[in-house]
Amino acid sequence: MIKYKKISQPEIEEDLCPVLITDETIEHRKERVLEKMKDEGVDTLVIYADLEHSGNFEYLCGFVPRFEEALLVLHQSGKAYMVLGNENFNKAEKSRIPVIGVRMPQLSLPNQPMFEGKSVADILSVCELSTSKTIGLVGWKNFVGGMEDGSKLFDMPYFLVSAIQKLSPNATLVNKTSIFIGRGGVRQVNNANEIAHYEFGAALSGNCILNAMNKMEVGMSELEVATELGAFGQYHNVVTIMASGERFVKANIYPTCKSIKLGDPISMTTSFKGGLQSRGGYAVAKSEELDAVSKNYLERLAKPYYNAVTEWVSTIQIGMQGGLLYEHIETIFPKKDYGWYLNPGHLSSDEEWMASPIYSGSKEIIKSGMIFQVDIIPSVEGFAGASCESGVFIADESLRQELEKDYPKVWERILKRQAYMREVLGINLPEHVLPTSNATLFYRPFFLNKEMALTVEGGQ
Repeated sequence: MIKYKKISQPEIEEDLCPVLITDETIEHRKERVLEKMKDEGVDTLVIYADLEHSGNFEYLCGFVPRFEEALLVLHQSGKAYMVLGNENFNKAEKSRIPVIGVRMPQLSLPNQPMFEGKSVADILSVCELSTSKTIGLVGWKNFVGGMEDGSKLFDMPYFLVSAIQKLSPNATLVNKTSIFIGRGGVRQVNNANEIAHYEFGAALSGNCILNAMNKMEVGMSELEVATELGAFGQYHNVVTIMASGERFVKANIYPTCKSIKLGDPISMTTSFKGGLQSRGGYAVAKSEELDAVSKNYLERLAKPYYNAVTEWVSTIQIGMQGGLLYEHIETIFPKKDYGWYLNPGHLSSDEEWMASPIYSGSKEIIKSGMIFQVDIIPSVEGFAGASCESGVFIADESLRQELEKDYPKVWERILKRQAYMREVLGINLPEHVLPTSNATLFYRPFFLNKEMALTVEGGQ
């Protein structure tokens, strides 16, 4: 079913422009969070953020605390306090929801002036925590399925948790990150405005990965190729990867001056808010250029892997349980043969990996408005990795109509991507599966052959 043949590559998408989250969307987000708090008997949420773990904070506030830390204290009444360090305190007035700003120097960079002269508990005392009976602490993980009670694991600094306990000694503290990212969490599903917002970063990732693949030649350095993996000064939400040959030499994880050699394994990743693109394969133009051990790479790994990811997008249905999709991938691409062990697909948002409803036995329902990374990571001894990780939006007819009406340029790009995946790649792509970028499931496992790619023979 999977063929390696000469095809036209996707076109680079021009005139991409960020779409901002609207006031109406922010208000709707807040209403949903407050409804969840009421339903789950939570009087107050304390939402923690730092630069890399800020999605739940940003969801309501609209920004991240950059190099500092921050708290959003949200009461069931809707009243909110924003606790910020020295250099972000002026951002309280920019918050997308109304907040009362509270300065806490302890959230600032090391050795900055602690001019408040107050303890952490003293500063937090103005946030009206003492009367709360149930306080939900929100970090960035909901600890599900482990040996411990996840509701009592708090992924925020101890100095904050202990101050909250001191202020509210009779309150019940519980991990409530699930309000945002867990089963039924408010951030699992996106409206048309949110999809258009995240499409910008996902589209940038597609352009970047195509440009980097097209640039690569033997003799170039990792740095030269990696210059194509950034765009417009946008913030990466993962570490950028451009690695040739042996990886993690002296624990280095960044591109270097190392020159690409014929036959090198290649790993390449770039990601912005909304979507990641990753590619893995070899710096060769044909199988004959691989060493004796790796010569069977296409048949042993690349083609079965590509069959799995194209089956993934062909199979996913609105209303299906995540566990059924997991079992389907396990059936056609068994873990014991291909060495994958993480979730075969996960949700994306401001974070590259937000959470995943796709795991063994999952009864979580696939819903319209979800943003997925089609992410299966095989590991077969003797071979380089295989990867064409990409993103898709899941959208029912109503959501598709909203996108077409309110964001016609985004919709036009989506239609072109669908047509390419069906007509050129041969993928049986359902109407409800919308590619987040031009590079979704475009896979050249041999990076030096700029004309050949994997396709589905006999597809749509």
